[in-house]
Amino acid sequence: MQQLATDLELINSILAGNTANYAVLVSRHQRFVFTLALRFAKNREDAEEIAQDCFIKAYKALGTFKQTSKFSTWLYTITYTTAMTYLRKKKLSSTSIDDEAQVFELANTNQAFEANTVERKSNYKYLNDAIAMLLPDDAAIITLFYKAEQSLEEIGIALAMDPNTVKVKLHRARHRLKDKLQFLLKDETKELI
Repeated sequence: MQQLATDLELINSILAGNTANYAVLVSRHQRFVFTLALRFAKNREDAEEIAQDCFIKAYKALGTFKQTSKFSTWLYTITYTTAMTYLRKKKLSSTSIDDEAQVFELANTNQAFEANTVERKSNYKYLNDAIAMLLPDDAAIITLFYKAEQSLEEIGIALAMDPNTVKVKLHRARHRLKDKLQFLLKDETKELI
């Protein structure tokens, strides 16, 4: 029964007192919430913390879910705001990095890409690498549109943007993603030519 239950049926059951059904909702959405959190946090530990905070916040606020949009859209809105808050707090508590450290890190990243070329033959891996190189907002829009198959309106709700703004940002994010993919695949292209 639980596998066939829709998100709304599960929510109504949870609100009626069957709190064990929240585990079904979590398992249904945890992978994507984590993926979206990882797009912002850029490391696994922070993404896990963000995802956990999201599900706690969603559980506490479940009674406020108005059911005017999909549950996933509402949950991704919580994920987005939680990630932004987490990153702002983390940025305030961290020390600033000087330009030399950034150049060194970029050089190490480029060397890592070259050293792992054989391991990254999969198109999916290249795509994920390119998305990880995008700014958090671009990565979120690309992820929501292509991986979560959210409409422009749903993304607008999740990110508190006008759908037309989302459309423009998606267009620009696609171009930046294309540039990142070309950067990652430059060695592959040379091998083919």
